[in-house]
Amino acid sequence: MTRSDTPLPGRPVMALLDLLGRRWALRVLWELRAGPVPSFRELQSRCGGVSSSVLSDRLAELREAGIVERADDGYRLSGRGAELAEVVMLMATWAADWRPPP
Repeated sequence: MTRSDTPLPGRPVMALLDLLGRRWALRVLWELRAGPVPSFRELQSRCGGVSSSVLSDRLAELREAGIVERADDGYRLSGRGAELAEVVMLMATWAADWRPPP
């Protein structure tokens, strides 16, 4: 089943930015960057404050986009998801040094 509103690969970079810009999407990516999270409830707890319906929606979108997987050991980043997490970390490093012009 595909969700018609889920940005998918093969579309411009704006599709990725749209997906990652959705509430809690980056937080889910962040929480999964270090390894699998064993259950939905554990991931929800780590995300602190996300409702179960929003988390369920984000996981469905991220799974459909091939960024997150559900496996025997829990939710985890796919290979492509791990690559994306590295890019996000590079962006975080860049942002830490970002200063607006005087």
